[in-house]
Amino acid sequence: MELEIVWLVRAAWITVWIVSILPLVIASIPSSKLNSFRELVLSFAGRGKILHPSSQKFTIPQKCFAHFYVIGVVWTTLLLAATWMYACKMAPLSSEEFQLSDIASRLAGGSHVFSFYKSHMTPVEHRFKVWRAVFLLLLMEIHVLRRLIESFYVFKYSPSARMHILGYFAGLFFYVTAPLSLCSNIAPEVARFAGNQAAEFIANGKSHTAAPEFNLLSSISPLMKLGSLQWIGGAIFLWGWIHQRRCHAILGSLRENRSQAKEYIIPYGDWFGVVSCPHFLAEIGLYAGLLIASGGTDITIWLLFGFVAANLTYAAGETHRWYLRKFENYPANRHAIFPYVY
Repeated sequence: MELEIVWLVRAAWITVWIVSILPLVIASIPSSKLNSFRELVLSFAGRGKILHPSSQKFTIPQKCFAHFYVIGVVWTTLLLAATWMYACKMAPLSSEEFQLSDIASRLAGGSHVFSFYKSHMTPVEHRFKVWRAVFLLLLMEIHVLRRLIESFYVFKYSPSARMHILGYFAGLFFYVTAPLSLCSNIAPEVARFAGNQAAEFIANGKSHTAAPEFNLLSSISPLMKLGSLQWIGGAIFLWGWIHQRRCHAILGSLRENRSQAKEYIIPYGDWFGVVSCPHFLAEIGLYAGLLIASGGTDITIWLLFGFVAANLTYAAGETHRWYLRKFENYPANRHAIFPYVY
């Protein structure tokens, strides 16, 4: 069942790559023969100011972006709660177990016979994988929760800002599949655990079900024992998270008054000094942090990261060209998304 879910998630990402990313790559080829195709792609992929004027059919208000983050917060919270509960009850970690695993691995010359130190529950290396998934989901929760808050209190979308309905469904797909991709390797066992807990509650009733013991220290301390890749990835994630928050605050401040609702103003501050879409660059950065924190060995998370990078790079290029057409005094030193490169 585990392999079925993993390959199902990977198949979903590969399908999205073929259906959405491949057309974006083709549309980015600088050839006049592709102008019609480029306009067609932009009619589906564009939103807000970069949505083609002739593409108003089958569109919805861009403020519906909030739906993505509502779904993202609810789904990520459920995955995080179930995975964290499973980790605490079925995959505890201790410093002694790490030391024993390391010593056994050295004595066996790296043999998996001893490095997979057996406890009464699960092997140490597997438990490490479970807690790594908790860490990744915790970072994702921090991200989607902030985006939800921003969608209500920071962003002030123009009344005319629209997005294509296909782009809307793509966003819903993303915020369901992205959190699942971070824990797809252990999702089946977590689902079985959650199902067993629910069945026990239903069968025995609340009065006959033992209340789960909760120890804050034992729930958090295993996260402190994760490896250097997790902390490096987490630091990169927070670096991108902080800069995206700052850039979003700058964009939101451009429309503090209702009289500015339909106006477009050149943003300044933070990374806007070097690129037109620093909030996209920061998002790529924080997903790169997730990739590093995952250990970089799961192709599913590589597909997730590639989708984010390709999609935002294309959107940044179109946004940059829009700025150049809109403002004659637009800063010439700015690139689209990657400083001094593109």
